Amino acid sequence: MAKVKVVIENKQKTVKIPTGLRMLLRRCCAATLEYENFGEAAEVDITIVDDEMIRQLNREYRHIDRATDVLSFPLGENGVYDKNPETGAYMLGDVVVSIEHAQAQAELYEHSFRREMGFLVVHSMLHLLGYDHEEGGLKAVRMREHEEAIMQQIGLPRDAAYAADE
Repeated sequence: MAKVKVVIENKQKTVKIPTGLRMLLRRCCAATLEYENFGEAAEVDITIVDDEMIRQLNREYRHIDRATDVLSFPLGENGVYDKNPETGAYMLGDVVVSIEHAQAQAELYEHSFRREMGFLVVHSMLHLLGYDHEEGGLKAVRMREHEEAIMQQIGLPRDAAYAADE
């Protein structure tokens, strides 16, 4: 497995970052790259924000004026990434996670906060690698299958439905 450098920055004060969360997020990045046979040294930046900050980013970059759970900002296209000239690692992009959204979704879906944060990072990593689910169909199904396989691999399998009981 090639080395992956994950820089994690906390830009919110709403929720205390639990012990071990940074390590989990790094494991999620590494597991995704391993599952996808990336095989090269890579760099990823993860920023943890609150709902207001992710709402601002969502409005600015996607023209959607509401908070969301995670945003992905890939630096590559069609599997081609720039290399960091200092390290030789491929720069995959940025992941921005709303910790408030993650907390709420963990409660809604009745699974752990760790599972939710891990899932959001795996989901976003797949976007950085070129996966897309926006149009639905087979691409969305394939992405979901990969997400769940990676989550199983890191020991955070799906233990509840993804929709709240009505």
